[in-house]
Amino acid sequence: MESSENKGFEIATFGAGCFWGIEETFRNTPGVVNTEVGYMGGHVADPTYQDVCSDRTGHAEVVQVSFNPQQVTYDQLLQVFWHAHDPTQFNRQGPDVGSQYRSVVFYRNNEQRLMAETTKENWQQSPEFSGRQIQTEIAPADVFYRAEEYHQQYLMKRGEASCRTH
Repeated sequence: MESSENKGFEIATFGAGCFWGIEETFRNTPGVVNTEVGYMGGHVADPTYQDVCSDRTGHAEVVQVSFNPQQVTYDQLLQVFWHAHDPTQFNRQGPDVGSQYRSVVFYRNNEQRLMAETTKENWQQSPEFSGRQIQTEIAPADVFYRAEEYHQQYLMKRGEASCRTH
């Protein structure tokens, strides 16, 4: 299978809590051509969902986003990321607790790293986060392990728009 990058598309990888909700958010973003959920940033090869849920592999639940940079920029995807979750929570999002639910941007090149760092600084200085420290990790992308098939487009398959229960 030909990679998205070979078709003129670029790749971005984000962790923002449970991957089901953040995947749905990015899947519905104009210019995004594909999303896949999986695991990144750990020290165990070929982890399963059960492995990652143990909070002992070091992986984060992530969404890997293939996007057409002619239709949506990496900076615009970062804005979607910052809006889609609470980056001030450390190793959690809402009721989901553990390092696998951490807020993280995995960058693929220096340009992505600089944009991620700049937008993080800008968001930290915004009134919305006054008195609260952004906990988002910015780290180099490493091996992406695609999650099990039943996790792919989980919310869409169930006709749900988000994970929120309230």
